[in-house]
Amino acid sequence: MTARASLRERKKARTRASLREHALRLFREQGYQATTVEQIAAAAEVSPSTFFRYFPTKEDLVLQDDLDARMVEAFARQPPGLGPVAAVRAAMREAWASFTSEEWAQIRQGSELSMHVPEIRARAMNEFARAINVISEALAGRTGRAPDDFRLRALAGAVVGVMMSVFLPPELGDDVDLEPDFGAFMGPESVSRLDEALALLEEGLPL
Repeated sequence: MTARASLRERKKARTRASLREHALRLFREQGYQATTVEQIAAAAEVSPSTFFRYFPTKEDLVLQDDLDARMVEAFARQPPGLGPVAAVRAAMREAWASFTSEEWAQIRQGSELSMHVPEIRARAMNEFARAINVISEALAGRTGRAPDDFRLRALAGAVVGVMMSVFLPPELGDDVDLEPDFGAFMGPESVSRLDEALALLEEGLPL
């Protein structure tokens, strides 16, 4: 049973990765708005209904990468003696180190799209809420608190806020023409900036 379940999970992961890979290629070739879910599904050799089993919307395909899953797995491996924020920092470093150069290229493209496509930027708020829920669940497993514990969710929200402060430009707004290569800064070097910011949170955000 475990072997069959593992095989199913690997197949699902391959399908998800294929959909994302083909979608990003089509976005580069013909633009985001001009690319349909039907085209993405056909390129990945699946049905549109299969697409929607993996991604509720086309915007979610851009916004949802594997970082959450990898970070949660890495978080579970951290020593019990580490404090919550220290464990998040270690998990983040471990998760980000696992991405290949090809995966970083996808992350960069997704970052650029999320800043320039209004539909994706609007949908990003859902991702921030989802990220808080994911981190809350991970912290709950480590601390024994309930996932909806106020203090725990406040910490999860603080972690997400720190990430937003690192990766969102200060001039972001509806009337701002962002640089076309905004996503170019996304890469392994981003880990050091995020780690530094999380260190400040761990210290109580001293000024």
